[in-house]
Amino acid sequence: MNRSEGLNRREFLKVGGMSTLALTLGTTGMFSLTGNPAQAKASQNPTSGFGGFGPLIEDPNGILDLPRGFQYKIISRTGDKMTNGDLVPGLLDGMAAFKGPKNTTILVRNHELGTNHQYPVNGKNPWSSGAAGGTTALVVSPNREVIDEYVTNSGNIRNCAGGPSTWGTWLTCEETRDMGHGFVFEVNPNDPENDMSKTPIRDMGYFSHEACAVDPTTGIWYLTEDNNPSFFYRFTPHDRSQKLGSLQKGGKLEAAALDELPSNQASQFSSGQKFGVVWKEVKPERAKEDAADLGCIRFSRLEGAWFSAGAFWFDDTNAGEGRHGRVYRYFPATNTLELFYESSSANDLRAPDNITITPWGDLWIAEDGSGPDRIIGLTPEGEVYPFAYNRLNGEEFAGPAFSPDGKTLFVNIQSPGITFAIWGPFARRNAARQRAMNHAAPPAEFAPFVSDKLTAFAEEQGISVLEAAVLDRHGITI
Repeated sequence: MNRSEGLNRREFLKVGGMSTLALTLGTTGMFSLTGNPAQAKASQNPTSGFGGFGPLIEDPNGILDLPRGFQYKIISRTGDKMTNGDLVPGLLDGMAAFKGPKNTTILVRNHELGTNHQYPVNGKNPWSSGAAGGTTALVVSPNREVIDEYVTNSGNIRNCAGGPSTWGTWLTCEETRDMGHGFVFEVNPNDPENDMSKTPIRDMGYFSHEACAVDPTTGIWYLTEDNNPSFFYRFTPHDRSQKLGSLQKGGKLEAAALDELPSNQASQFSSGQKFGVVWKEVKPERAKEDAADLGCIRFSRLEGAWFSAGAFWFDDTNAGEGRHGRVYRYFPATNTLELFYESSSANDLRAPDNITITPWGDLWIAEDGSGPDRIIGLTPEGEVYPFAYNRLNGEEFAGPAFSPDGKTLFVNIQSPGITFAIWGPFARRNAARQRAMNHAAPPAEFAPFVSDKLTAFAEEQGISVLEAAVLDRHGITI
């Protein structure tokens, strides 16, 4: 992500009109908006088709269109006061949600700032003086009220995305190689601005980082690079105990290369193609240069990352024939890389950025296409649908993250700097669907015959069709 501010905060206040906005899209087709009821109508933006949760309903306040039945609330905004009196920093970006005490959610949020900004991250223990970037945390109550808001690390440049660890910390990534910056830092929201938060994990590489995610089975991290060309990396810690402090012990950094194909250009991949991957060790201080010299896979500009049920997902924001973007998944168990989805139309998906897997198994993607941007859902069947439409033209969505209970989606609009809580009739948790999203289908010659009856049984029982086929083969009455 690399975007300048458009609408400033004062202009936004004129649009928003309220410090906190709760919008209900009810079954009556009416918006329930404090002091401003308005007749709902279907959004006239390109996302107003059916699919997913249905058509989007136009927000009379001109901020966020959502499907009927969903509500949003602004819980934090750049320039407003945090609980300690400091101002909320600007350029909100990647984010993660952790379980806090008494059913609270603790959000850790990036701020993609350089060296000068009207609203910098004012930390007490910065890594680099003069650098305006860093991270903040929000403690959010079950009724979506902010109880506390504070700085968790500071002194960084361009904190873009990152990834949550399995032990409750956030890895924040610098998307730059300017002024000696370009590292990954580990942030503990329960111990803000500690020494660890200002200690770069140098073995995770010096390059223009975007996002990262850990395989909880192996403790290996996978990282994306937002630069052109981009490379796909993995970091194997010396200590894979997945405990606080384990990453600071260092590890081995490698970049992905193709096992057999003569070309290393991802631009030549086709949808559905799978490739064997080999990993080539690179020196952390010159990771990009080594990856290029070793003939590793060249992507256009890698962005979001997420690990779920045995698969690592990542996207390439302007790849593909129409340069609308691609979504990949990598299977560590088989060292296989697959081009899962390529957008053929900006109306389907444009400029995919931050991603997350929903509690029910779909991949949700925040667009960064110079606006108007959306949150797009991608199903295990490779179908896309819109969930949210950002009416602040030119301002990107960032950091989608579900609360631990799956009932609330938290997401940012980077500028003028807004953090939303969104809730409504989300689908229930579905472990089988998550597995379906993250398994490689068998070759056609080995795939079982799946009847309509078997498909209906799988849907009724909340399992995948392959699981249903196994039960059928073993004599279970369908």
